[in-house]
Amino acid sequence: MNYSVIVPAHNEAGFLPGLLDSLCSQDCLPNEVVLVNDNSTDKTEEIMQDYAKKHLFVRYVNRISSAEHQPGTKVVRAFQHGLKALKEPYTVLVKLDADLLLPPNYFSTLLTLFQQEKVGIAGGFCVEQNAAGQWEVNHPMHKDHVRGAFKAYHSDCFKAIGGLRPSMGWDTVDELLARFHGFSVRTLDLLEVKHLRPLGKGYTKSSASAQGKAFYQMRYGVVLSFLAALKSAHKKRSLGWFVGVNRGIFSALFSQAEFMVTKEEGRFIRRHRWAQMSLQSKRR
Repeated sequence: MNYSVIVPAHNEAGFLPGLLDSLCSQDCLPNEVVLVNDNSTDKTEEIMQDYAKKHLFVRYVNRISSAEHQPGTKVVRAFQHGLKALKEPYTVLVKLDADLLLPPNYFSTLLTLFQQEKVGIAGGFCVEQNAAGQWEVNHPMHKDHVRGAFKAYHSDCFKAIGGLRPSMGWDTVDELLARFHGFSVRTLDLLEVKHLRPLGKGYTKSSASAQGKAFYQMRYGVVLSFLAALKSAHKKRSLGWFVGVNRGIFSALFSQAEFMVTKEEGRFIRRHRWAQMSLQSKRR
């Protein structure tokens, strides 16, 4: 079983060498690595050139894009650009952010999961440094959610879900669609991925509105969207976030924004979300 990796990067010169060193030191090397220089103005491209010269399985491509921070949209567009540049066949497709450090057995262990029937998406757990400099788990959603920073997809699953949506919420809707198509989502807490940039750092004020729009586009419906907004605002301890998310929901509703999923997929997503909420409430 082989795997290919795509790494979108915009001005990641400070982090990229660490990721690439950990990637090129895996005990199971990737079939192909495509680095996407997403309109960087620092030394990101120079670093990519250097690693492409040192490792035959590493290549890089350039993409011209806006410098504006666009949660979800920008990174997925860059990923899609890298996807077009892949030359080798793969069984597992991986998207990695540039600000990660992987344990050397990350992919050899992860690939064992994909050998099981109908595993569609898999990944490890994220650890981040706290104020004392200690590494601790930061897994903000339920245990079976794989962070968008290090998603791995079986090729059959990736094809079934129609690839990634260039929108905030892409790393939620992909898992929901995977389950709709009969695939499972698996995580391994023993695989700790060091995330060097704290979750959400760099998000703009428009991020809350984009989150609300994503709830609408996933066909959550008004009540479920309201509860999801309340939950995310509680985690961030921000009333302003709650207001912003709801503003995004109703803006998308009145403008009739394009949905990310079909009506049938939407019904499945709502049932799944309500079941998750019911299970979580019983555990409390």
